[in-house]
Amino acid sequence: MVETTDVKVPMEASPKTADQIDYNPTDLVSMIASLNNQITTLRMQNSEFQARLLEAMTANKNLQQQLLALKKHIEDSTKPPLFLASVLEVSEGEALIRQHGNNQEWLVERGEHKPEVGMRVAVNNDLKIIRTLPMSLDERALVMEMINDPGIEYEMIGGLVEQIQDVRETVELPLTSPELFKSVGVEPPRGVLLYGEPGTGKTLLAKAVAHHASATFIKMSGSELVHKFIGEGASLVRDVFQLAREKAPTILFIDEIDAVGARRTHDGTVGSGEVNRTMTQILTELDGFGDRGNVRVMAATNRIDLLDPALLRPGRFDRLIEIPPPDEDGRMQILLIHTKAMSLADDVDLSALAAETEGATGADLKILATEAGMNAIRERRHVVSMDDFRYALDKMMVEDEREPHEMFV
Repeated sequence: MVETTDVKVPMEASPKTADQIDYNPTDLVSMIASLNNQITTLRMQNSEFQARLLEAMTANKNLQQQLLALKKHIEDSTKPPLFLASVLEVSEGEALIRQHGNNQEWLVERGEHKPEVGMRVAVNNDLKIIRTLPMSLDERALVMEMINDPGIEYEMIGGLVEQIQDVRETVELPLTSPELFKSVGVEPPRGVLLYGEPGTGKTLLAKAVAHHASATFIKMSGSELVHKFIGEGASLVRDVFQLAREKAPTILFIDEIDAVGARRTHDGTVGSGEVNRTMTQILTELDGFGDRGNVRVMAATNRIDLLDPALLRPGRFDRLIEIPPPDEDGRMQILLIHTKAMSLADDVDLSALAAETEGATGADLKILATEAGMNAIRERRHVVSMDDFRYALDKMMVEDEREPHEMFV
């Protein structure tokens, strides 16, 4: 028989509640400081993770864009190419096109596009019009459009009151008040030619028109239309007038038109024939079968005697405006304009200078004022005296190697 003994198992102590724990104040402060450090560390880690997440989202966005670009590139590389064609005729729902390269003509459906005669279109292998294309223009024609305002006002031009009025009536008025011409029943002038000696203000007047007219202003020089290769000059003329029509209302200014608009001759050389072809294209654009549209043409030349008679007839240049050297009152106005910002001494007599510079152009008077100011600066003076103007006048005559005042005759 086995004897049993009672084994006493110690009972576990029940956990103390929060209010029964005996905290040491020093340990409590240390515990709080440790927890605060842990919170600060966690906040720093959270900020770092937020920054990493933002970087990852940005990188993901860039990769998504690259992926779309690559898909687009793959799609463009795998789809068949488009072919160029020109529209010959347009009827209801259909268009007759001529494919470039093989000159074959096809009658195709217009679809959702609205092609016009002469327009370039892109077609696929099924000869379906995919999109219409803008007219092909020479880059040299595009850069001729004036973007920056020259900042020249009519008040800055002296001695040309009547000429300014004529130009404004010919060029500006048809653009700003076309209803006046319509009510009277006359067609507004389509072109104006400015002619006169060098330095009289022809180009300056064109700059003032560009500043005041609320229209596209295209400027080019006659020498820019003379090219080496056959047909290149005529092609550039067509592109310039095409650009002017597309951006109408437009003012087209041709400076030094005598470089390409001289009397047509033929000396047997290729260069002479090319200039004649360019000249013929200008005549056609000015007054041919095609509609010029709301385009006003201005031109300037020093040698009107060299121009071809066909260029000067009405219908091409309706108004021929002479820009003469200024008279005494005009010279006085020009001197006032160019000395307006100068510090003049009390002895400066502009009326005397105006009387002594007979035959001087506006450019001559501008140089006179500038040279007088330079002489004062050379002597470290802040005021320009009458002696400075006398010095400038004598210097200009010496440089021109003429007798006194003969340079202005």
